[in-house]
Amino acid sequence: MKPEVNLRHVEDHTVSLEGELTPEELEIDEKDPLIHVKEPLAYELEVQQMEDALLVQGSLKLTLDCECARCLKPLRYTMDLKAWTAHIPLEGEEKADVVNDLVDLTPYVREDIVLAFPQRPLCGPDCKGLPGADASSESPLTSNPWAELNKLKLK
Repeated sequence: MKPEVNLRHVEDHTVSLEGELTPEELEIDEKDPLIHVKEPLAYELEVQQMEDALLVQGSLKLTLDCECARCLKPLRYTMDLKAWTAHIPLEGEEKADVVNDLVDLTPYVREDIVLAFPQRPLCGPDCKGLPGADASSESPLTSNPWAELNKLKLK
């Protein structure tokens, strides 16, 4: 169920929203091949009106199916944003879309969820990488390119 708030209800008092957003409703573009959204996002939110904006506070929780960036072993990563806050303007250039007095909070939730994705999911800090890979040898990405230039003898 999408987290939508009716502006007429929020005029008088704080509105509480609780539910889940399916991966389809979240519409997250999975550009990282190591991170997959397969489970629903759970949310508990309180929305209040502040002059010409909405203040949304609450928690967001999502479990991701990932693959370790070093060894490709499957792992689960739980994002738990316990003190999530969003300021949603109702006026100006960046105002929220209002349809039949309803504001859909999904785009704001999606944006912060994607920003909280792990940069490089690891199964553990001591992961040695793929079996058989020699971690001691330097790859072109980790070697020092200046070392070869230092070997040159110019006169």
